[in-house]
Amino acid sequence: MSNSEKHPLLGVLGQISEALSRLSPNPALKADLNSAEAFSWQPHENRLEPVPEVNRVPLEILLGLPRQRDTLLANTRQFATGLPANNALLWGARGMGKSSLVKAVHHEIAKESPLKLIEIHREDIETLPRLMKYLRDHPFPCLIFCDDLSFDGDDTSYKSLKAVLEGGIEGRPSNVLFYATSNRRHLMPRDMMENERSTAINPSESVEEKVSLSDRFGLWLGFHKCTQSEYLDMIRGYVAHYQLAPQIIDVEKEALEWATTRGARSGRVAWQYIQDLAGRLGQPL
Repeated sequence: MSNSEKHPLLGVLGQISEALSRLSPNPALKADLNSAEAFSWQPHENRLEPVPEVNRVPLEILLGLPRQRDTLLANTRQFATGLPANNALLWGARGMGKSSLVKAVHHEIAKESPLKLIEIHREDIETLPRLMKYLRDHPFPCLIFCDDLSFDGDDTSYKSLKAVLEGGIEGRPSNVLFYATSNRRHLMPRDMMENERSTAINPSESVEEKVSLSDRFGLWLGFHKCTQSEYLDMIRGYVAHYQLAPQIIDVEKEALEWATTRGARSGRVAWQYIQDLAGRLGQPL
């Protein structure tokens, strides 16, 4: 007769132990950060997946963003060289180059120092404390990047982000910086904040807790809709950089018509037009 048959409680405890083992995360698999410049965080496997080639455009062709470019470049360079730097929130209009700027700045700084770019997906933000702990002992400066970050409804994962950015007794590892992009300045939709105001016992405290999340970012960079002139500057910049030389195409007229059909002018729309133009000309980008 087995011990579990003699003592039923032992069998129950064994089953509980097995269930807890299945629920607990796998031991962290230490990545070789020398293997790539960029990685994707895989929280379910507790590892970093190397990204052989990052989808990005050169920094010099991100036109219309001189202040944002220079500010983020300086902040990132400070961090990569061991100087104090701020977590950054890039917020504002869709398609105006927020994520493109982060990736382009990383590539520029990585030419000077071994800065690693690590992407964490919005749905995995609750695992950010685990990722930071994972990176704490690595020798490289690591820039954690979350694209299109926002919180809705009953989502409480923003508390994990608040705690990591500044809170907690451990604090943020000195070799880690966090950059996020969002269409929302406070990372929360306005109607959600208004609802908190109307239903909370102490509305001001409830709203303040959520607004204070964006305050944890020391650096805010706003991105706004571009003018027609700025949009055409982007088109000209792409045409010059990629040496597109259409002979009988009125590029500016076409580009404006392209924007009109999409109901918007933005860096993303400009890039989409350039891809279409290059394809029709039979020229690779």
